[in-house]
Amino acid sequence: MIREVRTDGGEVEIPEVDSVSGSGVPIRGNDIDTDQIIPARFMKVVTFDGLGEFAFFDLRFDDDDNQKEHPFNEDRFQDSSVMVVNSNFGCGSSREHAPQALMRWGIDAVIGESFAEIFAGNCLALGIPTVTADSETIQELQEWVDANPDGDIDIDVDAETVTYGDTTVDVTVDEAQRKALVEGVWDTTALMKSNAGEVRKKAEELPYVDDAAIPDAE
Repeated sequence: MIREVRTDGGEVEIPEVDSVSGSGVPIRGNDIDTDQIIPARFMKVVTFDGLGEFAFFDLRFDDDDNQKEHPFNEDRFQDSSVMVVNSNFGCGSSREHAPQALMRWGIDAVIGESFAEIFAGNCLALGIPTVTADSETIQELQEWVDANPDGDIDIDVDAETVTYGDTTVDVTVDEAQRKALVEGVWDTTALMKSNAGEVRKKAEELPYVDDAAIPDAE
């Protein structure tokens, strides 16, 4: 569903992410940090376009750019959109390039044991749910994905369930994240645009904001 809000400049569309479906890709290992997700040397870009090809680059290629064994290199996972990970995924530096790279590779949601807080927040800013479950549930899901690379995983963000094959399991979605996704208020940039008049009014009231810094109404 799409939430449409009027602005001074027209309409802003914010998707209501109440569910995500797609085939899975298992990424095993604890404490996979943001430098492993997107090495720092690939962050020297003006836009995020094209970052997807560099996701997990140093785990996928050797120094001579020969492929190593990694799920992102396997043909059977090239159309996957739901990543299944282990604990403390996305730890390390708070680079927003990490979820940007994953999104541009094709990832729409991540299911894991736990996530670094800032990484989860950066995912939310892109409308990517980060759903958690216990270690046993994640291991069973990863094994199912390995055996069923074309099988769909259905994530119900609102009901906090994940369904795959004939199995449905309860998962956890951070309450603030769940509300933002389901109600379509996760895109803060779009929300500011949708309330541009109020933002401008508040800026005019603040004594430390120079009038020249306040954009004219469109």
